[in-house]
Amino acid sequence: MKKKLGFYLKSRLKYIILYLLLGGIFWLVLYLYNVRTDALVYAVLLSSALFAGAAVLDFGGYCRHIEKVKEAQAALPHELREAPPAVDLTESLYQKELKALFEYKEELETGGRIGRQEMLDYYSLWAHQIKTPLAAMGLLLQSFEEGEITEDAEFIHPMKMELFKTEQYVEMVLSYLRIEDMSSDLSLQWYPIDDIVRQAVRKYSQLFILKKIHLSYQKCEGMVLTDEKWFLLILEQLLSNALKYTGQGVISIYMDPEQAETLIIEDTGIGIQAEDLPRIFEKGFTGYNGRKDKKSTGIGLYLCKSVCEKLNHGLTAESEVGRGTKMRLHLHRDPLIVE
Repeated sequence: MKKKLGFYLKSRLKYIILYLLLGGIFWLVLYLYNVRTDALVYAVLLSSALFAGAAVLDFGGYCRHIEKVKEAQAALPHELREAPPAVDLTESLYQKELKALFEYKEELETGGRIGRQEMLDYYSLWAHQIKTPLAAMGLLLQSFEEGEITEDAEFIHPMKMELFKTEQYVEMVLSYLRIEDMSSDLSLQWYPIDDIVRQAVRKYSQLFILKKIHLSYQKCEGMVLTDEKWFLLILEQLLSNALKYTGQGVISIYMDPEQAETLIIEDTGIGIQAEDLPRIFEKGFTGYNGRKDKKSTGIGLYLCKSVCEKLNHGLTAESEVGRGTKMRLHLHRDPLIVE
């Protein structure tokens, strides 16, 4: 209320000064004509009372106007409610400009939604269509392996590896497109951690063999409340990164013995630069390794972090250049306390 009163007095200051000036002139003229002092006092008190009454009514209207403006403002930017009638030309101009800006925002949002939907439709169609030639390539490679052709045998394993990577990139595209609307696709249940981890390992077993990388696997005890499909996506992407940046050595998967319900995927790869480590989960960030490799998109870990946040899981990283990287997937949930 004090704030409203202060702004009100500031906006009406010129009228208050005008009243005081007119009252002073009125008093001076009557005094010079020898009008009785008690009559002057009575006239001043009567005019002051009328002025004060008008000011109280005006202040009440001012407060009501402010509240209506606040109600209209509270609905922004999602809704443009009808504003109270403008008290002057300046406010009327501001209301017109606000309405024009809101309509422009609506046009931009509508265009953005249409453009995004068109992009989703195109890339979804592309991702499904590209699976057909990829499957055909897989069958061709299989026929080479099962046949008696030996002159091209040395090229089969590298081609199978690249084909597998391509299939994973297609899956990443679909997951990236769906991530903003993944809430409608969630099915949260309790799952054995080991069952989901084994699915990811089986999927990448061929890549382990082709790259001749040793897998150190310890049974992952415990249960996790999650969505199996999206949780599997996280594990697959972490395994993919570990395999990508590990030329030789071992990749280890185990539960952290020191921190409850924490799954660790550790590799002995090239590691991450210390200055890059705080930013590896940012969208599009590739860092030193990405610039050196020329093939990193900066999307994989961003996708993992985004899915983790929506599933209420945590994801952190530790790394040392030349020694490898340790990704920690925190699956602990605080108990819900109902008071």
